[in-house]
Amino acid sequence: MKISPIISAEELASLDRENVVIVDAGSGGSAYEKYLEEHIDGALYVDLNNDLAAISKNSKDGGRHPLPSLEKFAEVLQHLGIGKNTHVIVYDNKNASIAASRFWWMLRSVGIENVQVLNGGIQMAKEKGLLLNSNKVAPKTADKISTQDWKLPRVDLNFVEQHSEDPEFLVIDVREKDRYDGRTEPIDEIAGHIPGAVNVPFKENLNDDGTFKSPEILHEKYAKLLNNIPSENTAIHCGSGVTACHTLLALDYAGFEIPNLYVGSWSEWSSSDKKVATNI
Repeated sequence: MKISPIISAEELASLDRENVVIVDAGSGGSAYEKYLEEHIDGALYVDLNNDLAAISKNSKDGGRHPLPSLEKFAEVLQHLGIGKNTHVIVYDNKNASIAASRFWWMLRSVGIENVQVLNGGIQMAKEKGLLLNSNKVAPKTADKISTQDWKLPRVDLNFVEQHSEDPEFLVIDVREKDRYDGRTEPIDEIAGHIPGAVNVPFKENLNDDGTFKSPEILHEKYAKLLNNIPSENTAIHCGSGVTACHTLLALDYAGFEIPNLYVGSWSEWSSSDKKVATNI
């Protein structure tokens, strides 16, 4: 039986942890220091930039957060003691669970099925009274995972360029509306959006406290948007291929097939001399 991709703090508190690995997915310059100061009891650490991406000097080469090689990611998982049958609980120190969602997608993409994101992140863990400390954690032992390709669907820049304005396809941009409209761009060199893409900011997946809206509410929301367009004709992107995973997680939570991730996202598109649309 498939488990929910989202787990509550209450469920985690009562979980038998015999075959469970808890991981704090950090992002930002002080993430590791925050982990060392305080983490959920037993949690290991994985870093977005160092472990979950292979960052290049030029965003034209796959965007700001390209996927690492499968070999490198397999080494990361082995270091964490994560094997094919491990039950992984992942959270991050931002209650929106962005880095955690990227790790969730990558784990599912190498065939690990029992992966859950902690609803509301470490803030909700604190609120619900889970044990937090600064104890050092020794990883379990695990065999190195071997896989030939990422198993969840992806599309590249050429695919998006070919299909973004085709009415039989749907490209969803999950960035903030002002970035999509082209009114501001705090990170990439060019503001705007991919022609034909629709804007559904990832924050619309969340309640005010940073927890995900219910599967029923998310299903109703995305059923109207998808309008029976099949998952293979749907691509999700953001700025760098990380936040898009948040909406992929929300769609899975809502009971939809997981659509394509455009990893390069706006950072790659806007660096590649492609057409840009704005709403200014």
